[in-house]
This record gives sequence, structure tokens and C-alpha cells, in this order.
Amino acid sequence: MGIPKFWARPAVSEVTASTRSDSSSDLEVIHDGELTYTIAKANNGSGVTYQEAVGAPVESKSPLGYHVGWTTVIFLNVNQMIGTGIFSTPGTILARTGSIGLALFYWVIGIFLAIAGFAVYLELASYFPNRSGSEVVYLEQAYPRPRHFFPISFAFYSVVLSFSASNAIVLSNYLWALAHKTPTDWQVKGVAVAAYTLAAICVIAHNKYSLWATNIIGGVKILTLIFISITGFVVLGGRVPRVPDPGANFRNAFEGTTTNGNDLSVALVNIIFAFSGYANAFALVNEIKNPIPTLKRNGAISVSVVSVLYILCNIAYFSAVPKETFAKSKATAASVFFASVFGEGRAQDALNALVLISAFGNLLAVLIGQSRLLREIGRQGVLPFTEFWVSTKPFGTPIGPYILKWVVTVIFIIAPPAGDAFQFGKLPLDFLGKRLIVSLKSYPDGVFFVAMAIGVYIIRHRQKRLNRERPAFKAWDVCLVFFLLVQIYTIATPWIPPKGGPYAGEVSFWYATYAAVGVGVIVLCAIYYVIWMYALPKWKGYRLRPEILNIDDQGANTHRLVKVPIAEVEKWDREHDEAGRLRRRNGLDETGAETGSFGKQ
Repeated sequence: MGIPKFWARPAVSEVTASTRSDSSSDLEVIHDGELTYTIAKANNGSGVTYQEAVGAPVESKSPLGYHVGWTTVIFLNVNQMIGTGIFSTPGTILARTGSIGLALFYWVIGIFLAIAGFAVYLELASYFPNRSGSEVVYLEQAYPRPRHFFPISFAFYSVVLSFSASNAIVLSNYLWALAHKTPTDWQVKGVAVAAYTLAAICVIAHNKYSLWATNIIGGVKILTLIFISITGFVVLGGRVPRVPDPGANFRNAFEGTTTNGNDLSVALVNIIFAFSGYANAFALVNEIKNPIPTLKRNGAISVSVVSVLYILCNIAYFSAVPKETFAKSKATAASVFFASVFGEGRAQDALNALVLISAFGNLLAVLIGQSRLLREIGRQGVLPFTEFWVSTKPFGTPIGPYILKWVVTVIFIIAPPAGDAFQFGKLPLDFLGKRLIVSLKSYPDGVFFVAMAIGVYIIRHRQKRLNRERPAFKAWDVCLVFFLLVQIYTIATPWIPPKGGPYAGEVSFWYATYAAVGVGVIVLCAIYYVIWMYALPKWKGYRLRPEILNIDDQGANTHRLVKVPIAEVEKWDREHDEAGRLRRRNGLDETGAETGSFGKQ
């Protein structure tokens, strides 16, 4: 039996290129075995890039404009990294690790993980600096075969789990805390829906102004963490009478360290959650002028600033609050710190206001970043109603993805029944458990991140075959391996049972429920792909083929997968190139206009 064509790659000398008729020196398509690369350049200052033709076409002019400057790059990351994690998770991490020393060490691990992850994303962005959507693009280009498998799987996962309920509910609880009222479950949910609706309206109404809003709120977050850090130094200096022995927790710092694998994995999941957001700006690459230098410099600033402040805030917490008290604080870590230093009353009200602002900034930043991922999924052509996902009319914003985010998030706020309650401030939050929801999303995330890390080596190999120059940034292999190992760890360790048996975890149900459901989501992605790509076409008698479609005069374009009857497939393939562009006798039609010959997806 011969070697499958996918693996039987031709020698480099056999790589061929076709040229445009109007300029023989201007390469248009490159063939490398079964892979076909299109060559394109955008107006954001990035160079010429090669991408596999299965991917969405490059938008030479960003229909969303070029409003993402260096400050916005910093604060898009800052706003997602500093959500509620630093105000809530330090107590949980201390409880799980068992000691001050190991808890601080875990925060240092988080810093290295953020640096490694940032380096991986930056290298991938260097290969595709004219495509927004970050991991959508990177998975699409690393795994173009089987055709559309990763785009369809990632689309299914992203649409099903496209919600941001946790921070909306956190915001609601802190708003009720400011009002000094104890709300009912439905009052909490009602305010959460109102807050998320306000955030959605802000980002839909105006792209530039919503980015400015993230910059302002990000600045408030930085000032808040600086204030907590300075307060910690004051406490350590013995200037706070309420804290008689500020160094108590740092003596015998590793006393009580746990060795339980489940506890350590839960602590790591919380660390990853606290640092997530370091790659948010990569979702807007095609909206950034000179994207790679801008991201390299200012993305690194965002990670560095947040990392230093995280460590200083933890030191401040540990200097003011006894270890046993802080370990029990769970989601009220910052509140316990303020009460220890300033006493209860106005100081806690001020904290509630700051956390509320932080949560709203997180909602804006996540909405902006996730909308670009969903829009890029739509541009791959694998979702129905292509124009709905891609169009930026009437406000110059991706309204389709924003509407999806709003609908799914509202469902996840309202639908789940009261379950494992946890505290924010002094208010019980009856919800299905923030960690369960976060972990349900993070498990498939971990699987896709493993694929993305491996994909870096695949893309490196292909770029070398094409005799491409070294990318503008190349991650150290140690960063890539560390990122990969951490992702493998996060998808393997949730299966380790906690102390006390399978029902002794943070929630009342089976400890690995979210891991099992996460695996189920991945299996459903594969089933959906098989049905959509093979079963339905075979049953209905058609084949799916890509077609390039111009959406509007703002520069928006997209792939659309059309259903070509089997009898007409040969004619279609003869009239279109691999990227879906209509061929003409004198070359390629670059307009991307609809042919009108075949049915829509």
C-alpha cells in the first residue's frame, strides 16, 4: 500500500506557484502537495503572508477600522486579566495549596505561564498578522486537513459555550452589596442581565468609543491594584495598628503544604483563570497598525505590569490577614483584606465599587475579543447565515457575534437552577457554581490549546518548506514546551479524585463532572463535523465548496460554503481555484463576486 498523499510531501523543488496574468512576478497561489497557499497583504502595515486556501480570505482593509493603538493593546489584556480573579481566587489558592509559600510559588508559575502563552501567540500572529481571530486562525492554518474539521469543531464549541455569565453575576452581587441589601436569586440574575445588556449595547453602538472605555476602566484597575500593593507595604512597615504582627504568615511559609493532586490541580486551574486574558489583543490583529511590533512591546508591558501587581497584592493580603482566616475567605479575599486593614464600613463599600467597575471592564474586554473570534469563525464559512456573522453594518461593529454572546450569556444567567452557593461580599450567590462553569469551558480550551501548541511546530515546518524568511518573532522552545505541558496537566489532573472520595470536592456532585462534560462537548464537536461535512452531503447528493463573497463596501469579505450538486462538482472545480475565486481565461477574478450558479450553505 502506498503512502497516503497527505503525508507523501513533494520535495521542495516540486513546490509550484501560479502567477497573476497582470504581473508575472506577483505570486498568487503556491501548491505544496495537497496543500494550496494563497498570498495576501493587508493595509495594517504587515508584510505578505502565506496561508492555506481553506482559510477565510484576508481582508486587505479592516472593516472595523484601525482604532487599536498601543494603549488599547495594553488595556484589552489588562481588562481581561484583571477581572475578579485577583479579588477572589487568592483565598481558594491558599486553601488548596495549604501554605503561604506554595501559594506564592503558584502565582509565580502563573507569571511564567502567561509569558510562555504570550510568546506562543506572538509567534503564531507573526505568521498571520493580517487575520483577526487568534486561535480560530491558528487552528485553521495548523490543521487544514481534514478540510474544515477544526473550523467546524471550534465553531460548534465556541457557539455552544459562548457565554460570560460569571462576571455579570459578580457585578450584580457587588452592586447589591453597595446598596446594603440582600437580594433574592432572581434579583441577582435580573441585575446581571441588565449589566450585560448595557455592556453589549456599548460595544455594539460604537467601536472606537467602546475601546476608549476599556482603556479608562483598565487604568482604574491598575490604580486599584497599586493602592492594594502600597497598603501592603504600609502594613509590612508596622504602620497599621489593626495588624500587630504583619510578618507572621511569612515565618515557616511552607508549613501545611499539601501533596494532594486534586487540590494542586484545582489551584492551578484558578491560577490559569486569574491570568487568562494575556492574549486578548491578538483577537484584533488586523485592526492594529504594524501589529507584531505593537503587540510585542505593549502586550509584554500588560503581562509584566499585571504579574508584578498580582505578586504585590498577594503579599499585601498575606501581611494583613491570618493564614487560617484567609484560607476560608474563598471569593471574598479582597474584602477580608480591607476589613482587616480599614475595618468594616466605607472601606468595604469602596472595594465593592472598585470590583464592580473591574467586572464591567472585564465584560467589555471579553465581548470585544470574543466577537472577533466569532466573526472570524463566520468568515470561515462554516456557520449558517454567513452575512449575519461577518457584516459590520450599521454601526461599524460585528453586531451578529455580539447578539450571539448576549443571547447565550443571558440563557446561562437565567436558566441554571440554584445550586452550590458561594459568597461575594456577604451575599449568597445561588448559581450552579462559578468554578464548574469556568472549568466546563476550560477543559475543551485545554484540548484546543494543546493542539495549538503542537500546531506551532507544524506551521514552522511548512513555512520552512516554502522557503519563508524567519518570522518577526519566534518563541523559545522552552516556552512552547512549558505551555504545552501545562495544558496537558490541566486536562489530565481533573480526573484525580479529591481527599475523601469522589463527592468530596468543591461541589456536591461527582468531582470530575465538568471534565466528563468537557469531553462530551469535544465528542459532540466531532459528531457535528461528520454529520455536517459527510453524512448530509452524501444523503442530499451534494459537495461543499468554498466561495469568496464580498459583504459590503467597508472591506468585509468572507468564505461561504456552497452546496454543489455532485453532477456539477467537476465544472465548479474547473471554474474556481482552491480558495473559491472564479477563474477566467485571462487569470483570476479578484472581485469575489457571487456567481449565482449554486445554492447557498
